[in-house]
Order: sequence, then structure tokens, then C-alpha cells
Amino acid sequence: MKPFLKNVGITMGTVIMMFSCSEDNATENPEGETYNTTYKITDAPVDHAEIEAVFVTVSDVRVDGTSLEGFTKTTFDLSALVNGQTKTLGDLQMEAGSYSNIELVLDYEADMDGNSPGCYVEMADGTKDKIESASQTINITDSFEVFTTNTNEIIIDFDLRKTLKEEEGTLESDFNFVSTSELSAGLRTVNKETTGEIKGTVNDTQDTSDKIVVYAYEKGTYNAEVETQGQGESNIRFANAVTSAEVGGINNSYSLNFLASGEYELIFVSYTKDGNQFYFNSTLEVESTTGLDLGALEVTSALQLSANVTVIGTSS
Repeated sequence: MKPFLKNVGITMGTVIMMFSCSEDNATENPEGETYNTTYKITDAPVDHAEIEAVFVTVSDVRVDGTSLEGFTKTTFDLSALVNGQTKTLGDLQMEAGSYSNIELVLDYEADMDGNSPGCYVEMADGTKDKIESASQTINITDSFEVFTTNTNEIIIDFDLRKTLKEEEGTLESDFNFVSTSELSAGLRTVNKETTGEIKGTVNDTQDTSDKIVVYAYEKGTYNAEVETQGQGESNIRFANAVTSAEVGGINNSYSLNFLASGEYELIFVSYTKDGNQFYFNSTLEVESTTGLDLGALEVTSALQLSANVTVIGTSS
């Protein structure tokens, strides 16, 4: 009897091990298996009252050196892609895993129809100002994941607030992209499947601002002394914010989209208008109308978090 039981035990153990190995392999990416991955682009608002649109012409999009399938040279208004709006660039069959090398190739000279210029700012009066940069290619080094599913959507967040600057000392508006390193740092990538969003309204009964902008920071990374001062070669304020949103509309609402899962803190900032520009005034003291801790908001995938606030004062 003992040898029989021993053999049965060995057989059952083998079956369990085989079943376990089968389960493990099911969760891993089969060697060589690829998954359809769609690439989309979005934006955060730009800080200039007279800017009507910011047109960019993308001539190629490469991921690890491979161009997107079905992509053709395209021109679009980047500044219109706010509050969760996106434009699809193309698709690529990719193996599951982590990636960190996307290249956007811009054409500054001609748009998709052959008209000049290819990248430009359109002002409220209809005039166009050509955008120039030292580099035709923007290297995005932010990492992102491709999962074992055919519903991967990689969002490229092209933050115009961080990447577009107005040259000082000129009589007319003259806009250009920031330095090559700042331009690369001004774009982030994330798989939409891992993101959530924070939406809300701002009740400013004290009428503290001509414009209010909400900045989302990873919890614990906001430093008022640093962020309220211009940083880097292009003097960018709030440079380390993950993303931002302008408060507007009938309900004074805002929407912070495509936030990777994690904890965030929200910073509400007052701007005053002088001529055709908005200038930093102060940060705002706010309180949540629903008791949320605005310094530790947990975002998880597919979650829409509501954070309505009331302005109770200003701070330096």
C-alpha cells in the first residue's frame, strides 16, 4: 500500500506543478506575440490670452526606431486637445513590456498641404507666427507599458505650457519652442489603461483672479519656493507639475486627465491679466467642499475623482 500511495502522491504533485506552470505562463507574454497599440496626442492649456491656436505638423512618429503604421504627415491644432481630447496618430504591433523611446519628427517649414509654415501660432487677430526650434526631432524618454491586450492606447501629453515660450524684447509676438532638453522634458507618455482623472469646480466668491489654473503634482513633490519661480533656461513656472488645467466655463470647472495611478496634490494658482498676457499672481488657499484631502488624492485606473473646492484666500 505504501508504494502505491507514494506513486499517487508523486503523480498528483506532478499534475499540480504542471497546472501551476501553465497558469504562470498564461500571465506572461508568449514569445513573439504582439498587440495592437494605438498612439494618441493631447495637450495642457497655454498661458497667453491672445493665442487662438497652435498648429504643429508631424511628419513621422517612431517608437524604438519603427514608424507608426498608417501614419502620414499631419497638421493639427495642438492647443485644442485639452480636457481629455486627443488626436490619433497611428498604430503599431508591439510586444508586451516597458518602452521609453518615442520620437516626434516635426516639419517647421511646410504643413500637410505644402503650405508654409508647418508649425505656427495663430493669434486672435489672425496673424501667424512661425515656431522654430534647434531640433527637428523631439525625443520623448518618459517610459510607458504595453500590456497583453489589443486595447493599448499610449497617450503623448505635449504640454504647451512647458514647451512654448514667447521671446522677450520684441515689438511683435514671437513664439518658439523651448530648448531641446526642456522640450523633451515637457512631454510625457502613459498607457490610458493605467490612468484616472480628477475633475471638479472652483467657487471663487472673492473674485481673486482673472484666471485660475490647477496644477497636479505627485504627492510630496511640490515645493512652493521652487515652483513659483521660473526654472531653467526658459524660466518655466510650475515646471514639475505632472499636468495642469484651466478653470473655466459656466460652472468654473476643470479637468485633469490621463493621470497615472498614484497619489497627487492639487495646487490652485491665481493669474491676473495685463494687456494680452496673464501673469502669476499668487497661489490660492482652498478647501474641499466634500472633505477631501487635496494634498493626498488617490487616483486609480478608470477612476474619475471629483474634487470641488471653494477659494478661501490667497498666499504668496
